[in-house]
Amino acid sequence: MPRTLHAFSLLVVLAMGTHALAHFQELIPSTDVVTQETGATVDLALTFTHPLELGPAMEMVTPTRFGVLTGGETIDLLGTLEVTRVDDATAYLSRYDVQRPGDHVFFVEPAPYWEPAEGAHIIHYTKVVVNGYGLDEGWDERVGFPIEIEPLVRPYDLFTGNLMRGLVLQNGEPVPFAEVEVEWRNDGTVDATTLDFTTQVIKAGPDGVFSYAMPRSGWWGFAALVTSDETLANPSGEQAPIELGGLLWVHVEPLE
Repeated sequence: MPRTLHAFSLLVVLAMGTHALAHFQELIPSTDVVTQETGATVDLALTFTHPLELGPAMEMVTPTRFGVLTGGETIDLLGTLEVTRVDDATAYLSRYDVQRPGDHVFFVEPAPYWEPAEGAHIIHYTKVVVNGYGLDEGWDERVGFPIEIEPLVRPYDLFTGNLMRGLVLQNGEPVPFAEVEVEWRNDGTVDATTLDFTTQVIKAGPDGVFSYAMPRSGWWGFAALVTSDETLANPSGEQAPIELGGLLWVHVEPLE
C-alpha cells in the first residue's frame, strides 16, 4: 500500500474509533419514579463508560461532588458512595431513601479524567431526576454547574417517541448552537458493532434550546459539550485543555 494511502486509512480508522467511543458519565437510578409500590429506596450506579457499546468502562477516582437537590435543599451524598468494579475499572454505587414528595435532582461532579487519545481532560457534570410520590415540583431546578442542561420537558414519565427539549447553559447563560451528543444506554438487545455511528449529534438553536425524539424505551443520555477557558496539567506536567460536559439522563417507557 502506498505510504500516503496507508496514512489516510490510519486517519480514517482513528477518526471512526474516536467517534464511536463517545464518553458518557452515567448516573443511573433503579427507578425514576418512586411510589408506595416501588418503595422509598433508590439505588444509583455511577460509571464512566460508552453506553451504547456496552463499555468498556473507564477508571473513576472519587468524585468531587455527589448529592441531591430537593425542595430547595442540597444534600451532600459523597459519603454514601461505595466502590465497585465495572469492566475491571473503578465505579461507584449509592443508595438513597426518598422520604418527601417532590422531585429529586441527583447530581455528580466527577474528578477530571485524562484522555490521552483526545489530549484533553474530561469533566462531565451529570444529573438525573427522580420523582417522589407524584408531586412534580422541582424537576427543572438548576444545580449551578459550569455547564448544565435545564430540561424543558418533565424528564420522567416519558413514552417512546416523546420529544425531549433542553436548554444548554454555560455559567448560567444560554449557549447558542451548542453541540449535544445523544446516546441510548444499551440493554444488551442491540449489537453496536453493526452500527456505523453510535452517537447521535445535534445542535441547539440560537437560544441554546435543542430537541430530540427518543425512538426506543430505556435510558437516554444527553451531553452538551464545551471547551473550558482554563487548562489543567496532564500526567506529563504540560497544560492541556478541559472538555466540559453537561449531561442529563432520562428514562423512556414503551406505551403499550
